[in-house]
Amino acid sequence: MTPELWVCHLGVVDYRDGLALQERICAARQREEVPDVLLLLEHFPVYTRGRRSGADELPMGEEWYRMQGFDIVGTDRGGKLTYHGPGQLVGYPIVRADDVIAYLRQLEDALVAALAEEGVTARGRVADGPDYTGVWVEDRKIASIGVHLSRGVTTHGFAINIENDLQPFEWVVACGLQGVRMTSLIKETRRLAGQMPCFRKRAAYRVAQALGRRQRLVSLARLEAACGVLAAQ
Repeated sequence: MTPELWVCHLGVVDYRDGLALQERICAARQREEVPDVLLLLEHFPVYTRGRRSGADELPMGEEWYRMQGFDIVGTDRGGKLTYHGPGQLVGYPIVRADDVIAYLRQLEDALVAALAEEGVTARGRVADGPDYTGVWVEDRKIASIGVHLSRGVTTHGFAINIENDLQPFEWVVACGLQGVRMTSLIKETRRLAGQMPCFRKRAAYRVAQALGRRQRLVSLARLEAACGVLAAQ
């Protein structure tokens, strides 16, 4: 029987709360209390730093960004600085993985396939090196990917621009790439906002397919109960 991928839709979540939830689920996955899990959500405006981030990625200084309403959070994921905000689909697969590089390619392939169903021709840029990890439409970046592996289980994941404001990317050195141009699903297709529900379903299906899993929708309450959170209360 094909192993399950539990898919949980969370809506808009504070980044720090999402990080704490990932950590709880990761610990439960390491203990084999839950199968592989995919969290799908959006975040309130935040810049997140990866393990390779540098101070020059926030050229106006942290205080300026905080005064504009952006949180700034350091993380243990790979990659450099990126932005999350409403209208951007964030996916956190918390799954068993042995080969991180192969896993990154699986995520890229899943997002490329989901975009193709929307009529957007996208690609990974493996030959250009690790700084170009993610998904691109020609020379425009539409999805960022950064992961962490602990005791055989992944956290963090991907962020794909659907209908979010792209201006916050212009105020930083996004992904550590000077002059990188960001794009989104609605920018590439010239559609109106409202594309998130459909694309979220496509992404869940394609990620499950890429990982060789059968998706099963679960509620947050069901997921937390399986992780022992509710049982301990």
